[in-house]
Amino acid sequence: MTHSAKPNSRLLTAATILAVSCVTEAFAPVNFYNRPTLGKDGSVARAVGVSSINTSLAMSDDPLAGMSDERKANLFQSLLRDLQIEGVPLLGCDANQVHTLNAAVWTTMAEISDQDDEQRACVVLEEIPVSALLAFAEDFTVLKTQQRLMGYLPELRRFSISVVGKGVGPALLIETEPRTEEERAYAAANREFEGNFDRVRIEAALRSFIDRIVVGMEACPYTKSADISATGLEARGVTPGPVGYRFSASTDACHVMSSFWNCICELMAEPETNLSSIMLSLPGIGAGDGPDAHARFAAVVELVGRYLCLFRGDGSFGLVHFHPSYDRSIIHPLDAPSYGHLPPISWLRPILRMGGREAEAEQLSDEELALSNYQRRAPHTAINILRMSQVNAAAGPKSIVNLDLGNGRVEKASGITLYTRNTLRMAQSGRENLQYALDAEIASQYN
Repeated sequence: MTHSAKPNSRLLTAATILAVSCVTEAFAPVNFYNRPTLGKDGSVARAVGVSSINTSLAMSDDPLAGMSDERKANLFQSLLRDLQIEGVPLLGCDANQVHTLNAAVWTTMAEISDQDDEQRACVVLEEIPVSALLAFAEDFTVLKTQQRLMGYLPELRRFSISVVGKGVGPALLIETEPRTEEERAYAAANREFEGNFDRVRIEAALRSFIDRIVVGMEACPYTKSADISATGLEARGVTPGPVGYRFSASTDACHVMSSFWNCICELMAEPETNLSSIMLSLPGIGAGDGPDAHARFAAVVELVGRYLCLFRGDGSFGLVHFHPSYDRSIIHPLDAPSYGHLPPISWLRPILRMGGREAEAEQLSDEELALSNYQRRAPHTAINILRMSQVNAAAGPKSIVNLDLGNGRVEKASGITLYTRNTLRMAQSGRENLQYALDAEIASQYN
């Protein structure tokens, strides 16, 4: 393959501005560069309100063992010069923590993804340990082998990420193959589709959903309005603060990741009294109500959670995912925790029993239990980004219990009272009422 990428000043400007604007507080000062918590197939297995599966990827052996620091530095500079001679833009970035690393890399990838032709860019991150860059590049390589996800993340197939010189220095090389004619037409159609979304209408529809479900039906007892969250947790050390509404019309997963990580940077930079949580609207992701739309939504939010968990960012932030046709029964894994999602549908009867509602656990039909999905059926794809201090305070110190799932299977779980109440309230409302209100909110985004 021949490379003809030229220096891209727009990319350089974006990366530089991003690096300067992001803050430098770490997620976890001790285990900052730990490996992710992943399932056996690479899926993120940790969920708010449920236990984690402690399976991690193995790190590759260090191919540079025994090389002196001076020799590494000289080789690194030589490789950078070679890239520059080939016309590859070198993007200096002063990110020095997990959130700024991810924001810089995904923003660079987003801008590269806008280009149909072959691209190469080198992001130099002198303040990031090489081990963290190796972890990022290795996980991206693993991701591309996982067809369950990649079938619904096609824009990532053309990307390759490697550490310059196999880790001789702190720089990531990001490369893309050119789009085929079919891919170019698809990307152009997506860009045109993005023009259909009006931010004011999108936000108004989401606020209506929050007023109706989260506040009105008390799906979250600590949210009393669409504007303020963490109300009633003062005695547990959490101060209420404003909800920030953020928006991306993009249909591209790289742009979604860039938007998400810039939200994380914003939350890290602001105290909870100024910004308690963020609702990130993503109407271009998984638009529609068909199975492919839902699968696209599920893949993109799993990607978001995967990279938050990669360096234990899930210890600082919790996620809650929404989609117009949200269906926990087809979220992977089906019968185990999934980060940012409701408990598996098969867990609801045991949850009701533990919540003291034995009669309802026996009497409610499967269809009535499935109405629990309406807690997450918002008018468009959205992610609620929460501070874990709020999640932990809301759950309380003794929230984790042993949930008997039957047949000798016992799992750690929390949120029993909340999920019991919400499951019953959704069932009592009935599908017709819930869907009618949702349809009105969906329609309001476009009328």
